[in-house]
Amino acid sequence: MALMDKHAILEKNATLLLAGSFLVVTIGGIVEIAPLFYLENTIEKVEGMRPYSPLELAGRNIYVREGCYVCHSQMIRPFRDEVERYGHYSLAAESMYDHPFQWGSKRTGPDLARIGDRYSNDWHVQHLIEPRSVVPESIMPSYAFLRDTPLAVKNFSTHLVANARLGVPYDENMIENAEKDLKQQADPNADTSGVEERYPKVKLGDFDGNPQALTEMDALVAYLQMLGTLVNFSTYDEAAGYR
Repeated sequence: MALMDKHAILEKNATLLLAGSFLVVTIGGIVEIAPLFYLENTIEKVEGMRPYSPLELAGRNIYVREGCYVCHSQMIRPFRDEVERYGHYSLAAESMYDHPFQWGSKRTGPDLARIGDRYSNDWHVQHLIEPRSVVPESIMPSYAFLRDTPLAVKNFSTHLVANARLGVPYDENMIENAEKDLKQQADPNADTSGVEERYPKVKLGDFDGNPQALTEMDALVAYLQMLGTLVNFSTYDEAAGYR
């Protein structure tokens, strides 16, 4: 009862309440912020993460350009309903090479953080050309023009240079081979050993159904097919003690 009486003093005195609130917020802020000055990086590195291949990066640029992030998030929250629908909850490390990240704040369409390998290249192409032909209730507009738009390849290494300046670990070898890697990833007849060495788990082959042309559709589908495929979550869960 004595404790409640003391608490009543704070409730009745606006000055004391303000001072007490300020003290609590100050202490809490110090506890939250001070440790960050001693940490080199707050993102836990996860095995499997790598920078985007040039073709994937080109596809991501198109994804951002067309505003796909407005209707599709790339962040699965650690709630049972989200994990059961979309897959393992998102890790901070999965966005460490995104500038800007694509978490999103609204879902008109489903989350795309784990869309890679869930559907075939043909499905993605058809979905982008005529969404309602594969998802009848979809309200997504058609992006058929991507299949007819040649992908800009010239001087693409500058995109890697810009990302490297922001901290993405593109080395000189990656930058030097950027244009070649971009073309070879989507060419089913190319020698892709260099691409695979520089970008482990990279998806290879024709993406848009027309191996004779390199289009923006190739790039966007390559980007979508990579999402959520780099981290082995079964290994991650075992190491973290999850079941």
